[in-house]
Amino acid sequence: MNHHPPIHAVDERLPFAKLVLFGLQHVLVVAASPITAVFLVAKALGLSSALTVDLISATFLVCGLGTLLQSFGPLKFGARLPFIMVPGGAPVVLFVLIAQQTDLATAAGATILTGLCYFLLLPVFARCLRFFPRIVIGTMLILVAINLIRIYGVVIVGQPGTAEFASPLGIGLALATVAFTVLFAKLFKGMLGQLAVLLGLVAGAALAWSLGAMTFADVWSGAVLTLPTPLPFGMPHFDIVAALPLLIFSVISMAEATGQTVAIAEVVGKPIDPQVEVPKTIRGDAAMSVLGGLFGTSLIITSSENIGIVQATGVRSRFVTAAAGALLVVIAVIAPLGRLANAIPAPVVGGTALIVFSIIGVMGINLLRQVDLRSRANMYTLAAALTMGVLPIVVPGVYSRFPAALQIVLGNGLAMGALTAVIVNVLFEHLKLHWRERPVADPAAPLEAAIQDNRSCH
Repeated sequence: MNHHPPIHAVDERLPFAKLVLFGLQHVLVVAASPITAVFLVAKALGLSSALTVDLISATFLVCGLGTLLQSFGPLKFGARLPFIMVPGGAPVVLFVLIAQQTDLATAAGATILTGLCYFLLLPVFARCLRFFPRIVIGTMLILVAINLIRIYGVVIVGQPGTAEFASPLGIGLALATVAFTVLFAKLFKGMLGQLAVLLGLVAGAALAWSLGAMTFADVWSGAVLTLPTPLPFGMPHFDIVAALPLLIFSVISMAEATGQTVAIAEVVGKPIDPQVEVPKTIRGDAAMSVLGGLFGTSLIITSSENIGIVQATGVRSRFVTAAAGALLVVIAVIAPLGRLANAIPAPVVGGTALIVFSIIGVMGINLLRQVDLRSRANMYTLAAALTMGVLPIVVPGVYSRFPAALQIVLGNGLAMGALTAVIVNVLFEHLKLHWRERPVADPAAPLEAAIQDNRSCH
């Protein structure tokens, strides 16, 4: 009698209807990232509306193909874990800066050079993965959550000085979307409970429509089918000096990919060897960034956003994210779908994002619960990393008078916090110094001992 090993939840093939619904949930939560990234580039560089629509299509296409790559992991490209790929926030800003200092062809060339740089740095970086224990990964996840909440908080509230800033309607829609999501998670069980994030977003959009804050007027305007144009800025120009900001960021991105791979493996309950699996994630990021550069996008990398969805829903199958990847490709080709996603008001998407990103922070806290924070090494690693990581997030511009090259790292809270956590952890755990570390005394311990002694007397 043959006994087949049980299929891990990551490799479970769900019914088609569930794949589509759960995949759509991922898509709607992350759809704002491609659209926002392109709009940021278009507004900063004054791109035409036709080129903007083309870049939105291209970005959805590369994100979809990248998500399929990470979900299936052929030839060790991709982690075979439930990942979604989106444009990185910091890389988009760096892409714009390079384009403003040079031109769009050079910015596209910088993206391609950075993708190739991943491959060159990967063998060296893989040997450094032992410097990313749970204390470092947990800290990174908390900083990811804080950083994303700040970014999407601005999406909800708007920029100071604009007419939409701090609109009660926008803030109300965001908070209502959060409330809907929590309410559905409480009321519904089974599949509907797992779709609480999607249902909350739909309910928020319906509320926005009923209040006149959402319109479908532009959904069917323009072409129905669209295909992105390769090399939209002409032949890429390769300038290593101009590409330096993105090349430096590639190291930060690999550290982020490390944290994300360990985190998603933890969420789905799949034991992994980081030295084997993390390089697969980074190879997928590298391949999609090169492809993205050819289609005029910035770096396309694995997303922290969808990790919170996996944690919230408990749906761990990588075939769900594969379905999301297929849907992203469909959106790239069928223009009205992209315009429909764009029609959802920013506060509604922001409200969904807030609850999902906060769950990422909860995951970081859960990882830190498994670490002895009474240990001097762990206590100071966490404290120093939060100090350096949270400061540029809550005080934007704190390093604005520093040299531009330093601002790239110092002003990135996630990068600075991760780098600090690694350095302090190495200082305590990997450098053999002369003092012997002792656990920090727990102030509650004497009280607990007294209670136990009192109980034993009775």
